[in-house]
Amino acid sequence: MNWQKVWAFNKYWVMSKSQKQYDYIRCLAKNNQWTPHKSQELRNIIDLLESVSPTRKTLTTTYQHIWGYFKKKCNNEELHRYLRLLDGLQPDDDNLGPFLAQLTKKYQIDYLKKSRIIIELNKREN
Repeated sequence: MNWQKVWAFNKYWVMSKSQKQYDYIRCLAKNNQWTPHKSQELRNIIDLLESVSPTRKTLTTTYQHIWGYFKKKCNNEELHRYLRLLDGLQPDDDNLGPFLAQLTKKYQIDYLKKSRIIIELNKREN
């Protein structure tokens, strides 16, 4: 799998764990100048983040990015639910992630359906 597919799959998952690592990977990917060394670095970062838990701040940022896919498609009820869940978001009691996974399915957002964070949220709900 090429690095762009690996990055697309992991992008929001990485963001949910570490903004610093997310920004670093974005710098690695700048100008599409990719090397085997950078591929190894990407794999190492992903492996390292396996044991990192999201914080309220990292989840908030990530979910705001994901919400961007829905903000022009959603209805008022979904908007108000999103805002309410965002306001009460806690990493150990996350109801917003599963809601965004439901919206991903409802609105058939292919990019998100193939992303690790949504896949993992769906597995958690089943």
